[in-house]
Amino acid sequence: MNNSASGTTGLPTSEGVLLERYLNDCTTHLQAIHPFEVHGRLTRVAGLVMEAVGLKLPVGSTCTINQEGMNPAEAEVVGFHGDRLFLMPASEIYGLTPGAIVVPHEVNHACPQYGRPSHPWRRAEDRTKHLPVGTGLLGRVVDGAGRPLDRLGPIRADRSAPLQSRPINPIEREPIRTPLDVGVRAINALLTVGRGQRMGLFAGSGIGKSVLLGMMARYTTADVTVVGLIGERGREVKEFIEQILGPEGLARSVVIAAPADTPPLMRMQGASYATLIAEHFRNQGKNVLLIMDSLTRYAMAQREIALAIGEPPATKGYPPSVFAKLPQLVERAGNGSSAQGSITAFYTVLTEGDDQQDPIADAARAILDGHIVLSRALGEAGHYPAIDIEASISRAMHNIVPEDQFHRAKQLKAAFSRYQRNRDLISVGAYVPGSDPLLDRAIAQYPQLETFLQQDMNQAADMNSSLAHLQQLFPAGR
Repeated sequence: MNNSASGTTGLPTSEGVLLERYLNDCTTHLQAIHPFEVHGRLTRVAGLVMEAVGLKLPVGSTCTINQEGMNPAEAEVVGFHGDRLFLMPASEIYGLTPGAIVVPHEVNHACPQYGRPSHPWRRAEDRTKHLPVGTGLLGRVVDGAGRPLDRLGPIRADRSAPLQSRPINPIEREPIRTPLDVGVRAINALLTVGRGQRMGLFAGSGIGKSVLLGMMARYTTADVTVVGLIGERGREVKEFIEQILGPEGLARSVVIAAPADTPPLMRMQGASYATLIAEHFRNQGKNVLLIMDSLTRYAMAQREIALAIGEPPATKGYPPSVFAKLPQLVERAGNGSSAQGSITAFYTVLTEGDDQQDPIADAARAILDGHIVLSRALGEAGHYPAIDIEASISRAMHNIVPEDQFHRAKQLKAAFSRYQRNRDLISVGAYVPGSDPLLDRAIAQYPQLETFLQQDMNQAADMNSSLAHLQQLFPAGR
């Protein structure tokens, strides 16, 4: 046989070509099939927690629970004990029976919302959850898994990204130097917020926090707004989008809704997903306004999960993991490096019975860069936004505003506080004019102070007009 005419197979040319095609076809078919599928079985369902055996998966990986006659149920690994995995459902689990098949996911970048059964040789890192991000989300309303809720068709995202990101080196973060105009006079002038600052909005129920958030979302000068509605009533989602945010605000916003009736895992995932989207736009150099309503519902969802898997309660029923999760979420916001943009974040914190010493409120106050307190007394008096100027503070304000503005803000706070402390004496006529010159001036200015602090929800007050109004009240800043 002449080897020069036989090709690499040692066979005549025609036979060699046929054999090579046959081998290529076999290789293609082998790569396309799954030789076997690793799966486990469901052994226990108790409350919110399911237990499965037969799998070894890392915490945070996702699974599908399959059972004949019902739709697949999504779940996530939240813990383990020995050879048992603890799963938390991300969808309804009605109808599941013992022995249901548990199939692990692998990342499918073509369809970020859902995975497919994992190859047994895939690395554990490939099972982390990826969700869609990008400009295709602007103007859309999605749930905590990236599925559209607005019936406007599928999401055309630029790419998918892992739900949990690596923390930024604090040394590489840009400092807070530039004010951000949020369109609310009292905040712009007296509680100036800087780009990259993280603020808490502390309020009880029904005081107007959603309206205030909507005003900031509509009137801010940020490039993109990301709104996370976490654990709130389902009715409020549509109202916030249509009545508070409005078409203008929605056009440059992304809304992630995980209402109170969704599983706790989806509520936590919704908060992480909102932060992930904000991080994506920040990495593109944009200035992002992240609004999360509410941080307390996020903590409550983690409490439900932790208690269900057996973690002991510590402070007022909250397990220690709750207070570990809060800074992990909040620290993802803020400024990026010099080549990136910023995430200015507002987190609402529900204060039970208007108690500012609530454990979640106390923990949030310690990890945020300032707090805005809404007063029920002001709200009941028709004073909106019901911002309690005396109890609110922006920790970065002194670094980002001119000295004369800072002094004017202090003068307004001092005059307002002096009047409030003596309000009862003034109302009953017990105060004698001339006894306190500073109080006399505060009494004379009080109507103007109230006008300055109040603002209609459909009225925008930019930074320049806010500072000009403050200068009219206190011409001398020193």
